[in-house]
Amino acid sequence: MLELANKTNEEQAALAQQPSKSLSIWRNRAFLAVFSSYSLSLLGNTFHSIAINLWVLQTTGSAKLMSAVLITQLIINMVFGSFAGTIADRVDRRKLMWVTDIVRFFLVGAMAVLIYLPDIPFFYIVLLSGLVAFVGVFRSPAFQASLIEIVGKEQLTQAVGAISISDNMTRIMGYALGGIAVAFLGGAFAIAIDAAAFLVSALLLLFAGIFPYAAAKDTSKPQASFKHDLTDGFRYVWNNPFAKAAVLLLPLVMFFFLSTFMLIQVMVVQVWEAKPIIFGLMEACIPMGYVIGSILIMRLDQRLKHRGKWILGSVLLMGPAFVAIAQMPSAAIALPLILLVGFLFSFSTTIIFIALRVAIEPALQGRVFGLIGALTSVTPPIGLAIFSTLSDLYGPALIITLSGIAMFTIGMLAYRKMKTIRDFN
Repeated sequence: MLELANKTNEEQAALAQQPSKSLSIWRNRAFLAVFSSYSLSLLGNTFHSIAINLWVLQTTGSAKLMSAVLITQLIINMVFGSFAGTIADRVDRRKLMWVTDIVRFFLVGAMAVLIYLPDIPFFYIVLLSGLVAFVGVFRSPAFQASLIEIVGKEQLTQAVGAISISDNMTRIMGYALGGIAVAFLGGAFAIAIDAAAFLVSALLLLFAGIFPYAAAKDTSKPQASFKHDLTDGFRYVWNNPFAKAAVLLLPLVMFFFLSTFMLIQVMVVQVWEAKPIIFGLMEACIPMGYVIGSILIMRLDQRLKHRGKWILGSVLLMGPAFVAIAQMPSAAIALPLILLVGFLFSFSTTIIFIALRVAIEPALQGRVFGLIGALTSVTPPIGLAIFSTLSDLYGPALIITLSGIAMFTIGMLAYRKMKTIRDFN
C-alpha cells in the first residue's frame, strides 16, 4: 500500500512537471486556480486604487492629497520592481504570492477600519497604501515567472491570451465597481470588499497545489547571495539581445499608447464635442479591440507564424492609426480606428509576453519581469504629464499627430535594429 501511494505521488509530480499537450488550460486545476487568483488580486488592486482615491477626494476635497497617494505608489513600483523580481527567483513563487495576498488582506482590512473611525490622521492612510503597494510589487513577477511552469510551452499562448483578456476586463470592472462601491456603500465598506478579494485570492493559490518550479528546484547547490542574483539579473538583460530589446520596447509602447489615448479622450470632449454615448463607445473601443486581438492570438496559437514581425508590425501601424484619428472630423468616424488601435496594442504586447516566457530561462524570469514592471509603471505617468502639458499649449490634435509619427519611427527603427524580436517565430 505504501509503495502504491509513493508511486501515485511520483506520477502526480511527473504530470505536474510535464503538462500534457492534450490537456486544456481550462481543465488544468493549477492554472484555473492561479488564473482565478490573479484576476481576483488584480480586481483588488484596481478596486483599492479607485476606492482610496475617491475616498480621499470625498473626505478632503484635496487633489494634492490624492496625488500624494498616487506618487507614493508610483515611487514604490519604480524603486522595488527589480528587487521584487530577484526575490521571486530565489523563493517558492506560489508561497510568495499567497503570502503577499494574506499580508495585503490584513493591511487593507486595517485601512478600512481606520477610514471608518473619525479623525484619523491622513498620514496613516498614505503609509498603509504605500505598504499595500510595496507588498503588491512582489506578486507580479512571481506570477509572471510561474506561468510557463504551470502550463508548459504548448499551452502558453492560450494561457497568456486568457490572462490578457482577464487583465483588461478586470481592470475595467475594478475601476467601475470601486467607484460604485464608494458612492453607495462608503469608503470603509468598499475597502473592506477589497480586503476580502485578497483573502479569496490567497485561498485559491493554496488550492492550486505546489508549482512544478518549486518541486523541481535544485536545493543541493548553495544559493548565491541576493546581491549576486540582483546584479546577475541586470547583467542578463544587458547581455541577452531579446531581453534587452523587450525591456526597451515595452515601456516605449506603453509611454506613447497610454499618453496618446488620454489625448484622444481630451479631443473627444474639447474638439469633437461628442455626446456622452459616443464618449462611452470610445472608452469601450480600446479594451474591445484588445480582447478581439487576444482571442485571435489564442485561436491561432501555433498557426500564427512570424510572430516577431507581428509584434513590430503592430507597433509600426499604430503610428499611422494615431495620425489618422487626429485628422478625423468627428468622434463617431474615428471609432473604427480607435478599435483598430486596441487590436494592434494587443498584438504588440500579448505576443511579446509570450515570447519572453519562451526565450528567458524560468529561473531568471522573475528578475526580467520585475524590471519590465518597474519601467512600465513609471513611463505612462511621465507620458501623461508631458502630453497633457503639450496639449494645453498646442491642442490635442497636433500632439496626437506628432505621437503617431514618433510611434511609426520607433516601429521602423525597432524592425531594423531589434533582429531578435523580428526573427521570433
